[in-house]
Amino acid sequence: MSATIALKYPMARTTSVAPSLVQHSLMITALFIVLGIINIFFGSTQPVEIPESTMTDLSVSVESHESTPADEPEPLILSPRMQGALDYVIRRYRVSPEALVPVFEEAQLIGKERRIDPLLIVAIIGIESGFDQFAESSMGARGLMQVIPRFHRDKVPDGAGDGAFLDPRINIRVGVYVLEEAIRRRGGLVAGLQYYAGSSEPEGIYASKVLAEKERLEQAARRSAAA
Repeated sequence: MSATIALKYPMARTTSVAPSLVQHSLMITALFIVLGIINIFFGSTQPVEIPESTMTDLSVSVESHESTPADEPEPLILSPRMQGALDYVIRRYRVSPEALVPVFEEAQLIGKERRIDPLLIVAIIGIESGFDQFAESSMGARGLMQVIPRFHRDKVPDGAGDGAFLDPRINIRVGVYVLEEAIRRRGGLVAGLQYYAGSSEPEGIYASKVLAEKERLEQAARRSAAA
């Protein structure tokens, strides 16, 4: 009896445990199925992790795009000397600041590039055209610095016609190139100015006019600085 009883109890425990294991297995399987369904429907809403290096590259790209807009040149600031001369020219020649500022900006820029006093450039413009960008002489000289197109077409951008000589910036640049050639050929400023004007006067009347106007510009700049 004791042996029989000893054998029956283990078998009874095994029989009672089996349904419990099956039940737990089914519950676990059902749980995985439910989790899988949830992942299918809602998994796409989970945040996507982006590598830190990629985020850094994107940040730099956006910042550089915002800080440097395309085709937007930095504004040129006139020096105090040029600003004082500008105020004088506005009063003397009665030209609007809107028309004069680009002229002074280009004179300052090309003057620095070519190492020519920008006030000398401004003085020549005053004597030659009175700051009228559409001025044209009986000899065919055009624009602010009264450049003759048929002699200086090689100095304008490729494909540009005679109309380019009425563009203030192009006209000033071409005029400065012509002035440089004249000074180099004649060996000095006064003789170069005379040659620029196409004058053979030994007294240097044209050069005297330009240099006198430059001195007035200088005085105006000094007064402005002292004010």
